[in-house]
Amino acid sequence: MSINSSRNKMKKSISFLLLTILFFSCASRKKLVYFQNSTDPISSVTTNSYSPKFKPDDFLYIVVYGADDNSTKPFNLPPSINPTNRGYSIGAPANQGFLINEKGEIDFPILGTIKIGGLERSQVIELLKEKIKPYINNPIINIQIQNFKVTVLGEVKNPGTFTIPNERITLLEAIGLAGDLNITGVRNNILVIREENGQKKEYKIDLTTKEIFNSPVYYLNQNDVVYIQPNQARANSSLISAASSVFISTASLLITMINILTK
Repeated sequence: MSINSSRNKMKKSISFLLLTILFFSCASRKKLVYFQNSTDPISSVTTNSYSPKFKPDDFLYIVVYGADDNSTKPFNLPPSINPTNRGYSIGAPANQGFLINEKGEIDFPILGTIKIGGLERSQVIELLKEKIKPYINNPIINIQIQNFKVTVLGEVKNPGTFTIPNERITLLEAIGLAGDLNITGVRNNILVIREENGQKKEYKIDLTTKEIFNSPVYYLNQNDVVYIQPNQARANSSLISAASSVFISTASLLITMINILTK
């Protein structure tokens, strides 16, 4: 075989390889780009009305204010001076609070047992105001969830559990906290696991379309878990073990020996 003939075959092989890469690059764009069909209008999402509903295992920080500090003191827990591991920060001090039990109840000073599970913040504030009014004129109540957190797992740059101070986060913001999806993450089959009425419920989201903006999981609830599965190439690569590496090395050695012996 002549040198020119070999060069021509090599050029054809390289050209074919480049065309193949270009084809798959164009084909994979639909799997990588978020919010496609940008000419279509995004349906409006009501953001101001969103408020998380309290549920069992929420740890609440509740403070009652009034004109007279002495009158509000019996309704407020003293700040904790003991180390605690709430919020996954071991050794960090935290305020005293109220843990909602499995019945959706808290044991509030002076007032006793109050059921707040399933209620939004504004509803709980009004409920407490009505109960405290006989003791304090025009009470002001502040409520904050101390352990509002979401977890992002799978094909993201920085998987983990994230504590959210403002208690309002979108799925997109959670993915952003985790460093965005890896190139090997499947964007059209995002899984959100949420507990509703004591049962786990799964939601599937396609980030390559705009359906997320009208999804019930556009805003995440406390303790939601987001999972991004790996694509097929990533899944296949994970199957390569140390034994496979040894096999490849042995095969390469055998091929080298055969080439030497057959020269």
